[in-house]
Amino acid sequence: MQGMSVLESIKSVRRGAKELALLSDSQRVSLLERAATALLERSSEILAANELDLIESKEKGIKDAILHRIALPLDKLESTVSAMRAVGSLPCPIGKVKERRLLDEGLLLEKVTYPLGVIGMIFEARPDAMIQIISLAIKSGNGIVLKGGSEAKNTNQAIAKILTEELDGAHWMLLLSTHFDVDMMLKAEKDIDLLIPRGSNAFVRHVMENTHIPVMGHADGICSVYIDSEADISKAVKVATDAKVQYPAACNAAETILVARSIAKDFLPLFKESLDNYSVKIHGDEETRMYIDCIPATEEDYHTEYLALELVIKVVEGLDEAIDHIAACSSHHTDAIVTENKEKIVRFFNEVDSADVFANASTRFADGFRFGLGAEVGISTSKLHARGPVGLEGLTTTKWQLTGSGDIVQTYSGKDAKKFLHKELGL
Repeated sequence: MQGMSVLESIKSVRRGAKELALLSDSQRVSLLERAATALLERSSEILAANELDLIESKEKGIKDAILHRIALPLDKLESTVSAMRAVGSLPCPIGKVKERRLLDEGLLLEKVTYPLGVIGMIFEARPDAMIQIISLAIKSGNGIVLKGGSEAKNTNQAIAKILTEELDGAHWMLLLSTHFDVDMMLKAEKDIDLLIPRGSNAFVRHVMENTHIPVMGHADGICSVYIDSEADISKAVKVATDAKVQYPAACNAAETILVARSIAKDFLPLFKESLDNYSVKIHGDEETRMYIDCIPATEEDYHTEYLALELVIKVVEGLDEAIDHIAACSSHHTDAIVTENKEKIVRFFNEVDSADVFANASTRFADGFRFGLGAEVGISTSKLHARGPVGLEGLTTTKWQLTGSGDIVQTYSGKDAKKFLHKELGL
């Protein structure tokens, strides 16, 4: 694509998005069902493209963690399509009345949800994420401009081709292919309402610094699990192990384990024994190395997103030091505490300033599908618009709608001004 053709294509997506937004919820659900059926019926095309991506990536020496993200075997495709259908069954996010207020008799104010318009999504490696994003865009009535990583370009192109052919041209969707296309995308502030980048810290910051379009997302996934002095040790081993090994390449996998000093000698040997089953590389501070054999930790380790079977352990005095460490080193994505003390759980929930804060549960639960959102476009650590896993609600905005009967402000001004009722009404 040349520069102008990219911008013209994005403008075309905006026109398609308006048409999509005006469809009824049942019509959009029908589109989702057609999409799901097409992806399964033509799965052989997707699997062949994915195999080609894996071969090319292995030849380039791409790390196993990334290869795992690229891989889209049939069972994973079927699971992703099942999630697409689950999105269709969710309540319609458009047209929800969030507030109703009678300003005066015959003067009704309502705050109503509407689609954002066009979303720009830049993601790396995972072709299944593309399907999730498209399903959320359809259900929420938003256009979508996509740029996937080059590692999965064949798979992404196969998915886009199938949906374009099976969904009447899918004019609300556009798949970009080059870095130049992305540069043009970042300049499309008149036609793209929100950018969601998913990738490295450096990449996300590049996007933020080179566009006037609002950006939502997170740069790092440095997640911590704190094992409190009053933790059930068997429960703590199970939760902390799952948080690291269940899918170590995910942004919600634990990278740091904080252990209360009084429980360290009992917890750490059992935890290491559990991690050894998965060949996890362990970095530990001086106290940790008193109880288990591991690599000496550096300050850099506490700021590292390993995305692999690797983590760092630090022994802390207790809850206060754990909260302070998370504040200093966490990326405010997902952090968890394991304890039987309910008061400590309340303190952890109140004082840890992260998008997701858990107690006695693996950080891997930080996921749109597991939250019942159907799917997600990503996890946001920002405090504006949406925070945590971003599903359908995060892809909507609101309008204030005022219905009157010839009302004028002059009636409520001056010496004999009429008073507003400001009566709150049920939803």
